[in-house]
Amino acid sequence: MSWDFSTEPEFQAQLDWMREFVKEEIWPLETLLDEIGHEGLVKAMVPLQEQVRQRGLWAAHLDHELGGQGFGQVKLGLMHEILGSSPIAPFAFGNQAPDSGNSEILAMAGSPEQKDRYLHPLLAGDLKSAFSMTEPETAGSDPTLLRSTAVKDGDDYVINGHKWYSTNASIADFLIVMAVTDPEARSYQRASMFVVDVNTPGVEIVRDVATMEHPSESYGLYGNHAEIVYRDVRIPKQALLGAEGSGFLIAQQRLYPGRIHHCMRWLGVSRRAFDMLCERALTRESHGSLLAEKQTIQNWIADSTAQMQAARLMTLHAAWKMDTEGVAAARQDISLIKFFGAQVLHDVVDRALQTHGSLGYSTDMPLEAMYRAARGARFYDGPDEVHRQSVARQVLRGYSAPDDGVPSDHIPTRRIAARERFADLLEAVTSND
Repeated sequence: MSWDFSTEPEFQAQLDWMREFVKEEIWPLETLLDEIGHEGLVKAMVPLQEQVRQRGLWAAHLDHELGGQGFGQVKLGLMHEILGSSPIAPFAFGNQAPDSGNSEILAMAGSPEQKDRYLHPLLAGDLKSAFSMTEPETAGSDPTLLRSTAVKDGDDYVINGHKWYSTNASIADFLIVMAVTDPEARSYQRASMFVVDVNTPGVEIVRDVATMEHPSESYGLYGNHAEIVYRDVRIPKQALLGAEGSGFLIAQQRLYPGRIHHCMRWLGVSRRAFDMLCERALTRESHGSLLAEKQTIQNWIADSTAQMQAARLMTLHAAWKMDTEGVAAARQDISLIKFFGAQVLHDVVDRALQTHGSLGYSTDMPLEAMYRAARGARFYDGPDEVHRQSVARQVLRGYSAPDDGVPSDHIPTRRIAARERFADLLEAVTSND
């Protein structure tokens, strides 16, 4: 058995190009978002996207036959670590959320007609999409509680429901909607997924929900997180994605790789914040010496380095496991990185902000925005508490309680068994005395 932490030279060269490209071409655009607006940013992205296509890095999350690059999760993870350093970088590479996850759903469960109508234009950047599952009246951590319904009516389905946090919905061309099709079925077989054009009668985009991360209603290329009411939305049966009742299964297939991408992007944010921390420590003087000479700052640098390294190795291992053994085999690893990575993101950004003091708290640095975004990481794609519970349950399946209730490592009990097993040895030692 061999271990190898290296990256192929050809792909490493691509990563090196990406790192320089993102820093030199994309980071500067962040400072102009309020001035150029949505249309200006879309226009600025066009030549950048063309460079990415020429490098063979466009839509790397899908297979070649669907217009992607066929990269596995490890390569995608390494890419997302770089793209995560900027909130707009994924748009230049055609793998921004939620479009990337929705394209994976269409690739996995879409019919040939659905792929022609939605997937290929989505990959080309001609369409935008949204994923509409979370509801304000039910716990987002438990999708078995969904109330939105899709009722068969002849050759159609009629959708009624209330959703929110449907990211991008206000600027989307189509929605992927999860709704209950069989209320009497087992918990994880009640819901199905549908492709719904956003201009279908009965689809009402109520508002963009301003959040702690994006306090204004719209932000750059994003449509923020829309609240939607579906009132008697009639769609043809051909809008069904996959089999009826397979909505939860499809959602999980979408969310597991998405969590890996989240965690690697968080590492990109963490690294950028960490670089700011170290630069500040080497330039700011306080009480007779540089911050870099203070033991507290040195501890923060060491702790941040250790946490980022641990999170990176854990995440890439989860990606490797998914690539080699499949989604099911990587479930525990993905839950681990989800809550651990969120904590690392928060801790590193928090230390960087604290090191900058009032400057870090101001909007003159990107740290305050990073800090606000980091708070949401603890509940995106499932709250930390649910992932911790999942890990604990899976770990405990490998254990069993002793029949007699005595701890298996109880020394007096083990000593009795050892005396019986090594009776001859004990007798020989005693006789020598």
